[in-house]
Amino acid sequence: MSTHRPPGPGPAALDDTDRLLIEHLGRDGRASYAEIGLLTNLSATAVRRRIDRLRARGVVRGFTVVLDPDLLGWRTEAFVEVYCRARTSPEELLATLRQFPEVAAAWTVTGDPDALVHLRAADTRHLEAVIERLRKEPGVQRSRSSVVLSRLL
Repeated sequence: MSTHRPPGPGPAALDDTDRLLIEHLGRDGRASYAEIGLLTNLSATAVRRRIDRLRARGVVRGFTVVLDPDLLGWRTEAFVEVYCRARTSPEELLATLRQFPEVAAAWTVTGDPDALVHLRAADTRHLEAVIERLRKEPGVQRSRSSVVLSRLL
């Protein structure tokens, strides 16, 4: 699985206003352009134009919902090593994982597995169902799971 990405704009390509917009979007991706404009001393139109440019450059790739697993009652955790079929790109795996609200985090890794996925679920039955759905995805060859018993740190 290749993790090569084409070179994109580096940190120097962002000005202070771009960084401020990204900071506000990171705190509340649903904030309106007008709300962000009040916080950044820009008009809603200027905010929209800048965010559109950030999206076009790939700096902002999308907006998402961040779920609170504790409020959902998802107190069962597991780490799943995912082994992909040949020629499955990280972007394909990312698209697959985005379908699962139970995915708390995911990383491509070195070693035998292609990715390490942190799952949160209500109980072991829910966890098993998520892992089975994940294993049925076209790019996934197999997986190996470790259920968290207790958190040390």
